[in-house]
Amino acid sequence: MQGRRALLVGALSLIPAFALAQSDDTGPIRIGVSGPFTGGSSPMGESMRNGIRIAVEEINNIGGLNGRKIELVERDDQANNEMGAKIADELTRMKVVATVGIVNTGVGLASIDAYQKAKIPLVVAVSTGSALTRKYAPPAAPENYIFRISPTLDLEATVVIAELKRRGVQKVAILADTTAYGDAGLKAFQEQARAAGIEVAAEERFKIGDQDMSGQVKAAKASGAQALMVWGIGPELAAIARNKDSLGWKVPMMGSWTFSMRNFIDGAGKAGEGAMMPQTFIQDLGSSSKNSFLLAYKRTFKKDRIPSPMSAAQGYDGMHLLYLALRQANSTDGVKVRDALENLKSRYQGVITSYNKPFSKADHDAITQNMLIMGVVSNGRVDYANTDDQKKGALLRLKAQ
Repeated sequence: MQGRRALLVGALSLIPAFALAQSDDTGPIRIGVSGPFTGGSSPMGESMRNGIRIAVEEINNIGGLNGRKIELVERDDQANNEMGAKIADELTRMKVVATVGIVNTGVGLASIDAYQKAKIPLVVAVSTGSALTRKYAPPAAPENYIFRISPTLDLEATVVIAELKRRGVQKVAILADTTAYGDAGLKAFQEQARAAGIEVAAEERFKIGDQDMSGQVKAAKASGAQALMVWGIGPELAAIARNKDSLGWKVPMMGSWTFSMRNFIDGAGKAGEGAMMPQTFIQDLGSSSKNSFLLAYKRTFKKDRIPSPMSAAQGYDGMHLLYLALRQANSTDGVKVRDALENLKSRYQGVITSYNKPFSKADHDAITQNMLIMGVVSNGRVDYANTDDQKKGALLRLKAQ
């Protein structure tokens, strides 16, 4: 971890030294972590939490925040909306300084009101539900405490549509789960497809926990679609891939970034080969910061393949950006931390990109379309779908201003 520590120290050298403004409390600074650590969404939640833990270890190893260590308050929301709302209420009543987390869109929608009301920043590390950062964006509210380090569904749909156009696909079928995530994904894809002149020939839905979607896949195939789009999470995506394979339907399968989840790749087996999805991060060698992060992950958690690489990377970068905001704010007060996030003065070299003013008062999303690439399941792992992206794999895609 020495490489990452050196890079972090270098970033901090750009920040003036000062004592963190605080109350008489000299104990640890508590940061909430909310995510699904059990169930079908757990590869995302566990990977995110592991990325956050690595970041906190690095921060604490260089003294924390002027001697105060960061302490994570971790809660398993089980991808359950009601549980997520209870956790958000609990963490805000505990007066955590901020929370990093949120994987499932429904959980996010059930959680953000508590953080907004308490004026406690929430850094969304995984969920792509577009509404999360927009509900309280100006002019809807004078202040917005919800930030995000993951792409939005709108961006995902845009990138997938561009890939379809590149491949000459004019007619598609879409399957989406019945969660808030599936609803939002379906809507985003429909809007982008309509704008691009791509026909949606069939729309089918499925529930979390369903393990046989052969009926929906048959209907999609019968529509004459040239590609199958799917919005869901790992276990159900794997079942759909197996159903598609058993029908001998050879069209491309694409969808949300969740095709990169380990439980999809393992569950689908050979039927998942060739599935394509947007990615912010692919687990391969690249920049020095990326390589150091991957080495730290392997050493710490004894895993060669991260269950959800994107989740881990976004959790890691999100925690470091929050830390820089705390340093800059010279305070643990939520209003001041929010102000600092909206105007970070130091550039941070993360594992996804180099962040230079990732947020502003009007824009709380750190990821822009140019930062996404298409990944493909190949030989049991996610690789670059397109040669050009692979050639540029070590290059930083900076936020479009």
